Amino acid sequence: MGKGYSTEEIREKLITILDDTVSGMSGVEIAEKIGVNRITMSKYLKVFAAEGLLRQKNIGNVTLWFLEPGQESFNFPDDYFKVGPQYLEYLVKGTEDQVYSLIRNCLHSGGTVNRLILEVIIPSIDHVKKLFDDGKIGTSEQNLLMTTISKSLQIFNQMQIVSDTKKNIVVIAADAQSRLYSEAASAVYHSDGWKVSHLGDMSSSINVLFDLDFQKLIGKIWKQKPGILVVVVFSQTDQGLNFFADSINPIKEKSGKQMKLALYGKVSKKTKIRSDLTSEKIEDILQWSQTVSQNLK
Repeated sequence: MGKGYSTEEIREKLITILDDTVSGMSGVEIAEKIGVNRITMSKYLKVFAAEGLLRQKNIGNVTLWFLEPGQESFNFPDDYFKVGPQYLEYLVKGTEDQVYSLIRNCLHSGGTVNRLILEVIIPSIDHVKKLFDDGKIGTSEQNLLMTTISKSLQIFNQMQIVSDTKKNIVVIAADAQSRLYSEAASAVYHSDGWKVSHLGDMSSSINVLFDLDFQKLIGKIWKQKPGILVVVVFSQTDQGLNFFADSINPIKEKSGKQMKLALYGKVSKKTKIRSDLTSEKIEDILQWSQTVSQNLK
């Protein structure tokens, strides 16, 4: 805190002050403009530089501070509706730097990981998939856009979060098409304090030895069986959900009520798959997981 300002308020004031200058400003000038102690301001400047909001340039004995390109401040929750279209525009027509700056700006402005992923990232994944299905982009461009989205999600995963050892989750993608959805869910779980083990695309592991391999992994990551372990499988097909459910359910039965299985995907009415939850909505999976963890306490 500086002169009663919160970190978010200082960040907003910095953006406003530095956005109007092309020659940069010294720490002393910034401190005077904002009305914050010079030493305190110096600490804030270093933190904001580490976050990617600022860059510094040393000229002689003077350090000048500049705003990194593409910085802007949002007012959440009112501005969530703006971010989705802007992210998609930067993704399809802009540059990677614009995409990543937008996500960082949202986090700096107090946007929540849950809403940014559910209202911005996942609709963008769906949109890119539709562009490809409609023949408007080719495989190369689809892969490029999906890689950029994946890198966006890494920004959320880089946030320093203290995980709860009683909240354990394993996230599996049954096919390449489900990988980004599984990454998105993993980022939300990470931000909510879960101890996340994201296995990525496991389609190459669909074989008769998977159940033994998976049981060995569970023995390592959930050794003392603290709290609960939730396994979430993402799949675009019934076959993928069937295989992983059939392989995981026997392990789940041996582990008792502390292990849960959730499946994300569209399942035909004729298909019967055993799980604690099956849904086509990621928000349902996330909410259910939260409820399960709360019931543990």
